[in-house]
Amino acid sequence: GMRLAYAQFAALECFVPRNDKNMTKTCLECNEKIVGREDKKFCSDGCRNAYNNKINKDSTNYMRNINNKLRKNYRILLALNVDGKSKTTRAKLTSKGFDFDYFTNILNTKTGNTYYFLYDQGYMQLENDYYMLVKKDI
Repeated sequence: GMRLAYAQFAALECFVPRNDKNMTKTCLECNEKIVGREDKKFCSDGCRNAYNNKINKDSTNYMRNINNKLRKNYRILLALNVDGKSKTTRAKLTSKGFDFDYFTNILNTKTGNTYYFLYDQGYMQLENDYYMLVKKDI
């Protein structure tokens, strides 16, 4: 019964692979010794977050400034295009700080229209400085 189960367990334990490199694994962020799973790379969530934030941060002011302009343009379109399709004027867009030089992609339709997109929010120039605002289904 119980003694046999324990003997089997003890015998099994002899065959569990011991990984010596596990003993010397250190945190990628703070270089402290890591205790735990063999594939762990960080000693804590704090170190993991700090490391990933460093890697993923916009590497230059130039990139950061462009990303901020894209985000600002996106927020402006989002606020003006609540229903997914609407109309606005160039004056209204520029008064809110919209910068027409910054967008993420261009869509040319078969009918010859050109839509400028900021992620899923788009606009197309109409006549008399009016703009059609659209939302891409994603």
